[in-house]
Amino acid sequence: MLIRRRRGWEIAEREATPESVFLNRRAILAAGGFGLAALALPRAPRAEDADPGASLFPAKRNPRYTIERDVTPEDINLHYNNFYEYGTDKDLAAAAEALKTRPWTIAIDGLVEAPKTVAIDDLFKAMTFEERLYRHRCVEAWSMTVPWTGFPLAALVAYAKPLSGAKYVRFETFMDPAMAPGQNEPFYPWPYVEGLTMAEATNELAFMVTGAYGKPLPNQMGAPIRLHTPWKYGFKSIKSIVKVSFVEEQPLNFWQQLQSSEYGFWANVNPEVPHPRWSQATETVLGTNQRIPTQLFNGYGAFVADLYKDLQGQPLYM
Repeated sequence: MLIRRRRGWEIAEREATPESVFLNRRAILAAGGFGLAALALPRAPRAEDADPGASLFPAKRNPRYTIERDVTPEDINLHYNNFYEYGTDKDLAAAAEALKTRPWTIAIDGLVEAPKTVAIDDLFKAMTFEERLYRHRCVEAWSMTVPWTGFPLAALVAYAKPLSGAKYVRFETFMDPAMAPGQNEPFYPWPYVEGLTMAEATNELAFMVTGAYGKPLPNQMGAPIRLHTPWKYGFKSIKSIVKVSFVEEQPLNFWQQLQSSEYGFWANVNPEVPHPRWSQATETVLGTNQRIPTQLFNGYGAFVADLYKDLQGQPLYM
């Protein structure tokens, strides 16, 4: 008799929240002299018209990536985000409405065959979208589970055609203090920067996120495109990317520049290595408030542990 043992990530999940379409009405009234002109109402704008990439959603779910607990309710996710460009509060959805996601371009430069700048919707058309269910573990010791839509980072690496000398991928967020008030705070080393090794960037888990819950990515989650590396703490998953550079030297990330004694380059989830100011042994699951044990590599060790087998002497976990 064949007995199949499920791996840590191969457990059934609930279906993601379906999309709702909200219609707005506008009445146009005209009056002049002693009479009224009868005017026809225009067609109400539809949600799918607002984003040029909306027709790409929902994408087919990839069954290889599942979650052992329920998907975090969308409404909780929409109002619990870190996006310091728009403030230090978690509920920054209203502030993030100021983010203009079109036109949007991504510069691809550094050690590549031919540097280029690509419009976001042209990049989307060049990629094949899929949905993946991933855990998200914040360095602040809370977690959620999210149905992300996007494409493998490895596909973007292939699109960029890096040269053999490229050892790291450096990501950069937009810089626009007029659009993002948080960037007026001189305390922070703007713009936000993050980086991965080429081996990490081409690992199958590394994911370029373009949507969530079956629709385009909301502003507060890092529209129109962000990174998600589910085996690392959430601050590695840079939002609203405008530049991807292939470089030889290890990038100095945003939080390293701000406080290198607390935040390092690797940031792999490890319950045995505390943050200098709190334990990482457990986490609070948003939506249930359940306190659960944290797993090494956030439960994704089978996918990524081999990336670090020759790096035991480095501080891989913060």
